[in-house]
Amino acid sequence: MDLALPLPAEQLMPHRPPMRLVERLVAYAGQEGVVEAMVAADDLMVAGDGRLDEVALAELLAQAYAVVKGYGDSLSGNPVREGFLVGIRDVVFERAVFAGDQLRIAVRTVAAVEGFAVAEGEVWRGDEQVAHGSLKLWIPEVDA
Repeated sequence: MDLALPLPAEQLMPHRPPMRLVERLVAYAGQEGVVEAMVAADDLMVAGDGRLDEVALAELLAQAYAVVKGYGDSLSGNPVREGFLVGIRDVVFERAVFAGDQLRIAVRTVAAVEGFAVAEGEVWRGDEQVAHGSLKLWIPEVDA
């Protein structure tokens, strides 16, 4: 696989439409990265008025983290691992997001031990932060 950025998210995570909300990895630096997403009018979490459900912003953080971890796995020559969101903490929804919005999601690992990771991140629309928070994830090792 060519690992030059930007790279489609579908190569780095198990999610597929309609559950995949993120589009591509655009930056990576070890334990952190930046992922982009376009909110489509037909997304499952977009209401009739075009507003994205706030819970989708937490899911965007989790999916962005999955893409960053998947890229790290790929760089190491390992298969992309499946991960599970096990906790959401201190997620703040600052502004509404709507269909047509282009989002940038920045995530980073702040702690990791025995398959569990704590990640922090922010969701941006242009120069405007729309959400931020902390997630706890479980990423099991791949059996050899």
